[in-house]
Amino acid sequence: MVTTSNRVPLSVLDLAPVAVGQSSADALAATTTLARTADAAGYARFWVAEHHAMAAVASTSPGVLIAHLAAATDRIRVGSGGVMLPNHPTLVVAEQFAMLEALHPDRIDLGIGRAPGADPMTAAALRRTVEGLGVEDFPAEVIDVLALLGHELPGRAPSLRATRLSATPAATSSPQVWLLGSSSFSAELAGSLGLPFSYAHHFNTGHTLQAAEAYRRAFRPSPALDAPRLMVSASVLVADSDEEAEHLAGPSRVMALALRTGRPLGPIVSPEEAARQLAGLDPVAAAEFFAKVPGTQVATTADRAVEELAALVERTGADELMLTGTAFDTATRVHTLEQLAARWPAAVDAV
Repeated sequence: MVTTSNRVPLSVLDLAPVAVGQSSADALAATTTLARTADAAGYARFWVAEHHAMAAVASTSPGVLIAHLAAATDRIRVGSGGVMLPNHPTLVVAEQFAMLEALHPDRIDLGIGRAPGADPMTAAALRRTVEGLGVEDFPAEVIDVLALLGHELPGRAPSLRATRLSATPAATSSPQVWLLGSSSFSAELAGSLGLPFSYAHHFNTGHTLQAAEAYRRAFRPSPALDAPRLMVSASVLVADSDEEAEHLAGPSRVMALALRTGRPLGPIVSPEEAARQLAGLDPVAAAEFFAKVPGTQVATTADRAVEELAALVERTGADELMLTGTAFDTATRVHTLEQLAARWPAAVDAV
């Protein structure tokens, strides 16, 4: 049950997934439909990911997609979940998001991650060099992006280049900057910079509480934020029965299996094809694997899903909850967002 103590805003993360038989255009049209659904249902944010050279993901350029989605919606905040900073020069990222903010004031989020989201060859091709791709450069590059956007950084010195450049000539507002991560590294960095932090619980469930604690422990107030703000993500799919939800979650489990075992990640298969593939696995080994890597963490009815999500908020003390999910068809994803919004009192809360 959603109580007064766990009424937090709901948001959405989408990868523009490509299903079998779909084109990239189909996948991006589905993402647009999902963004409009989230906007109408009262969700706080709609973020899109950055992945490259993946047959199952059409979201390769968050800045371009954000511009489209912001123009296609009315009031929801739109952002990146996230821009993988090692892939891009800091000035390019700052300029893109300063322009997005100028086009859609007070509606743009710049979520920054430190993983390349691509294989080394693709990552190097994006920057045309292997320099700047190491995680040791990440804190300094985050500081440079903030400086280029005009953020004050007490006690933090950006590069000389960043102090002499600006992302836009005459800004009247600035995108909200978040750090993203699935470990304590980005959690501690976000805390030390006084930035909001989004933890990828949907990707790494085993470290959530440690990362949340590390973030709060490291937090120092900043001009951007006077108290910690933690968002936690969860993968969710709802249906009219548990049996149907489990069936519809099959494609996500096929993807999870491929990701964790190094198999080629093809387009999202149908629930029927997923059931055929999963039936060929050793039952004991499969049960052990999916207990740790479920693919879809919450696959059940809407009422039960609300209970499980509320429990996650209680455990983590999250200030916001971001929902994501993999499904073969758009209707399943739309149904999930609509049903959860109808049962979650804080879906329309301001952020």
